[in-house]
Amino acid sequence: MKINLQIPAGLKRYFDHELELAANALHSGRLAKAWYHLERAHILGQAYPAEHTYAHWKMLQFGIRIKSKAEVRGQLLRLLVGGVKSFVGVIPTGNTGGANVDPLQPMEIPEDLKLILSRFKK
Repeated sequence: MKINLQIPAGLKRYFDHELELAANALHSGRLAKAWYHLERAHILGQAYPAEHTYAHWKMLQFGIRIKSKAEVRGQLLRLLVGGVKSFVGVIPTGNTGGANVDPLQPMEIPEDLKLILSRFKK
């Protein structure tokens, strides 16, 4: 079992950048693009409890903004367990984190994110 307490600083910059891109897209009304970047942030941060939880928090806020009961419900459930799973190293690698996917389903990681993640493997 691998315990991840803190995201590496370099990886955190990529995580934060995806969240910034999501916020910018949301601000300009580009909802699909905002969600795309939230999913990418989730993939980058899912191995780290604080970032994993924060990605789900931002997804919850998105769900509230678009008035999606399914997304809000799904994110509330994920907020209860996502950070714990990261802490004990039990995550479905590549999972995009939305309520539209099984929370335990591993998924293919986009190539550019694979390269980023490989740079920060311990």
